[in-house]
Amino acid sequence: MMTSPQVLDRLQQGNARFVSDKLDGKLQNSDRRKGLTTGQEPYAIVLSCADSRVVPELAFDAGLGELFVLRVAGNVANTSTIASIEYAVAHLGTPTIVVLGHEACGAVTAAVAGGDNGYNLNHLLAHVAPAISALGDGADINDVVRKNAELTVQELKSRSKIIRDAVDAGKLNIVPAYYNLGSGKVDML
Repeated sequence: MMTSPQVLDRLQQGNARFVSDKLDGKLQNSDRRKGLTTGQEPYAIVLSCADSRVVPELAFDAGLGELFVLRVAGNVANTSTIASIEYAVAHLGTPTIVVLGHEACGAVTAAVAGGDNGYNLNHLLAHVAPAISALGDGADINDVVRKNAELTVQELKSRSKIIRDAVDAGKLNIVPAYYNLGSGKVDML
């Protein structure tokens, strides 16, 4: 298993290939599929927005079995995403979590706008409220996106003993990140 600095380097190299339109497309064939039938060892967990324009496997030029990806609007840490992350940390030993927000996030925009979006969406958007509060009224949407990613890192640690213990033991690193829609570049925050 790679160390977290090695994982971050690999993710950044993959993102550089994506940005420059030089994807290598490795580990995406029938041999790789067959090799994964007995288990998985993803080197990174990515908590990303469900936005169709943000595809972590492509943005990091990763193949099958390399990333454990959770996608939910606003890249929020709700009970289900936290439980899934706990699985990857505790049972797969994955050393790095990337919380990936993105430019012009519709969920963050809706949270900032407020109003009644129905029970389920209101519940989801409530997870973005701490980022809005931290920056105050009139904050730029993309600044709220970045703050939301940063606060989600803290929330993962505070809401999960499994995650917190892995971080405290030096076995897990959690990094907030921001995806730029136009360029495809991922900024590690």
